[in-house]
Amino acid sequence: MSRHDTNRTIDLLKRIKERGMTKVIIEHDMHVVFSLADWITVLAQGTIIAEGTPDDIRGNPKVQEAYLGGAHL
Repeated sequence: MSRHDTNRTIDLLKRIKERGMTKVIIEHDMHVVFSLADWITVLAQGTIIAEGTPDDIRGNPKVQEAYLGGAHL
């Protein structure tokens, strides 16, 4: 999807959330994840390596190492 289409989808999912509906999203685009999630569970090779709020995950060294080779989100 283009960034424009992605942002439109994020807006739609936010409107659904405002109606009180819970969603489970499996996504690799961190822009999408951090825009929508209240709680994130991160898997690496089928194992949970971190859980928490977007701020918790953004600063988690295990997540950075697993997905960004130690680079920061």
